[in-house]
Amino acid sequence: MDQSRSPESGPTRTAEVTDVLRNDILEVRLKPGERLRFDDLREHYGAGISPLREALMHLAAQGLVVSEHRKGYRVAPVSKEDLQEIARLRGEFDALAIAESIRHGDELWEGRIIAAFHALQKRNKIGPDSEIDRDWERYHIRFHEELVSECKLPKLMEFRSILDLQARRYRRIAVHYLTTPRDDVCEHKSIRDAVLERDAELAGQLIREHFRKTVDIILEGNFA
Repeated sequence: MDQSRSPESGPTRTAEVTDVLRNDILEVRLKPGERLRFDDLREHYGAGISPLREALMHLAAQGLVVSEHRKGYRVAPVSKEDLQEIARLRGEFDALAIAESIRHGDELWEGRIIAAFHALQKRNKIGPDSEIDRDWERYHIRFHEELVSECKLPKLMEFRSILDLQARRYRRIAVHYLTTPRDDVCEHKSIRDAVLERDAELAGQLIREHFRKTVDIILEGNFA
């Protein structure tokens, strides 16, 4: 971001700052537990106190930032317990959202799932820099979003989106702890097939296993 710009305020600026801060947290450029000092943030992002404060409050509501009494804000820490809880809740929420989508989805929905899987399976998960490939990440998000896109329960989708954000950060961190190869394509194909067969029970079982396997692999790598 151009640091020469003068600080701005207003809803648009707040949204911009929120997006950039969120991305830096998800990409782990801002490390878990790192203190977020307003002076440093103002200098780095070229934003005023008001949009920064509003952005941090919004990110705190998403579980990516924590507020400490009289100490300001920090990037939310990570832990085994937090990872396990996120995966368990994601499994339950996505299983329900997929069942609802199967109930309401039509042939166009099925076509979107097929297209999303096709795009995902053509990409390598790990890029040449040994980090998660950004195109893979984008297509991965799209695939999982399409699976639940016909769910008509807005509260469920709201909570699901928060957990998905938190899981993305762990996915970025996890790549450095992986010791066991993983066949992501096969897992996603099995989920796709169960959904297209309209087998909500099997799809729910597979999505739970999919998220649980992520946790198992990370913990095998001695994640702190």
